[in-house]
Formats: sequence, structure tokens, C-alpha cells
Amino acid sequence: MVNRIFRTALLSMAACGLALAAHAQTPAPAAPATTQAPAQAPAQANAAAPAGDPVVARVNGKEIRRSEVMSTVAQLPPQVQQMPLEMIYPALLDQIVSGKLVSEAGYKAKLDESAAVREELKRAEERAVQRAYIQQEVAKRMTPDQLDKAYKAYLEQNPAQEEVKASHILVADEAAAKQIIADLKKGGDFAKIAKEKSQDKAAAEQGGDLGYFTKDAMVEPFANAAFAMKKGEVSETPVQTQFGWHVIKVEDKRTQPQPTLEEVKPQLEQDLSRDLITALVDELRSGAKVETFQLDGSPMPAEPAAAPATGGPAPAPATGAAPAKP
Repeated sequence: MVNRIFRTALLSMAACGLALAAHAQTPAPAAPATTQAPAQAPAQANAAAPAGDPVVARVNGKEIRRSEVMSTVAQLPPQVQQMPLEMIYPALLDQIVSGKLVSEAGYKAKLDESAAVREELKRAEERAVQRAYIQQEVAKRMTPDQLDKAYKAYLEQNPAQEEVKASHILVADEAAAKQIIADLKKGGDFAKIAKEKSQDKAAAEQGGDLGYFTKDAMVEPFANAAFAMKKGEVSETPVQTQFGWHVIKVEDKRTQPQPTLEEVKPQLEQDLSRDLITALVDELRSGAKVETFQLDGSPMPAEPAAAPATGGPAPAPATGAAPAKP
């Protein structure tokens, strides 16, 4: 199963996946170290490899180094990247070798000089330049002050909520719940009764403890009852929900701690990046002459003129003031 998932992920990366899949069923024979590369193939770089980057294979005399293997791993789906490297390495290396053989054959056929390949390379280069420029501009424009303002705005939009720490005992009928309440009033131990009688087995193992929760985290009847109670109180009457009948004990109440800047920084950076990219593109558009046409190259149809007002509400004043609420 692991090998099948891994091979599927690899083949999805290959430009000629079906051909490589067929080839991968049997290991590719190792090329003799003395075999010379075809004259038409690109020349092998003679630069010394960086320390810690050993040769892991040779294909017709061309070296494959560990860094290329790790670069390929980084492009795999997360579930495959989490596998031990020693488990996926043989199949991964086999696929890299297969890819080298296919590309070498393509170079030998001079396909690197074809119009289709040149166009694809041009588009790939353009996408890489786009990414590099956006990353550069976002890095320059995303200041600590902007992050601080975004964090303050986040805290205002996500105020701290009240939380309740409660335990409960869940039973199937009201009579059983009322009997538990009576037993508790006589001095019964809540945690002990929860372990013995609660149908919520997960909570029962903790003496009925549900931990801290916000009001919107529980079904409405349960939440309304728990948040209406004071610290230390036990239900006077059973609370019915779709799960059964509950006896609730409120252990504590607190205001939910708000996240620190570091905790929400990745989210804030993502939101800010989106805004900065939008502003950047708007700036570039404002200084550019852009002409668009239909798919057949003909002019775009003129946008319909706005319909005249027919007794509707008066337009907003030019000062930009918002209309008063009724």
C-alpha cells in the first residue's frame, strides 16, 4: 500500500507518467560508469559538488546527487514526505533515473529546440519571475507596524469569549437523571457517579469532565443551562438534548485567553500578503495600457449604459457620507 501511494505521487509529477509507470515495474539497469553521454545531450557541469552532497547514481556518466533527491522529496505530497526516507528512497531514485533517461532521449532527439518546448520553458520562466517579484515586493512591504495593526484589528474582531468548565452525567431517561440529582444532594460524589452511570463513556473516564468550552461549542439546551449556572452549582433539574438527559456541574468560569501575536502571525501574514498582492497588481495596472479582446480577436462589446433612475431612492451625496439609519 505504501509503495503504491508513493509511486502514484511520483507519477503525478512526471511529464510522461504512463511511460515511466510502465518502466518502473522493473528496476532500470545501472549504466556502466564508463559509458559516455550522447554528444547531443547537455554538457555535464564540472563544478565541484558541495560538501555533504554525495553522488547517489550515474546515468550514462551523468551524476545524480543527494540534493536532487531531496529536492524531489520536497515536491511530493505531504503524506509521502512524512514517510521515512529510507522507505521511499529506492523507488524515488528509480523514478529519477527513469526521468533522466527520458529527458536524455528527448535532448538526443533535439526536442529542446522545438517550438513547443521553447514556449513551455518561456511560460515556466515567466511564472518563476512572477513568483520571485511578488515575494520580493511582499517582503519589502510587510512591515512590523503593519503586522501589529493587523493583530490589533484581529483582537477587536475576535473578542475574548466566556468559557465554562463543566462536568456532566448523561443518562437515557428523565427519571434516572432526577434520581442522580437527588443522590448528589445527599452527598453523592459527582465524579464517581459519572464513572458508574454516564453514557458518555469518554467523559465518564474523566469523572464526567468536559474541560473548558465556549457557548457555541455545545448544543443549545446544554450550553444555555451551563452558562446560566454559577461556579460550583449542579443542575436542579435535568437538561434534555438529542443525546439524552444531562446532569451538569459547573466547575469553573473564565474569559477565554486571546491568542498571542506569534500564534496568529502565520494567518495574519497570509491575509496581509493577499492584500499587498492585490494592491501591487492594482498599481501595475494603473500605470499600464491594457487592451483586451474576445477569443476570436474581435473588440469587446461595449458595456451597457446604466439605466436612468425611475423614482428610486436619491443617490448618495457626493461628500461620501453614509445614509442615516432609519
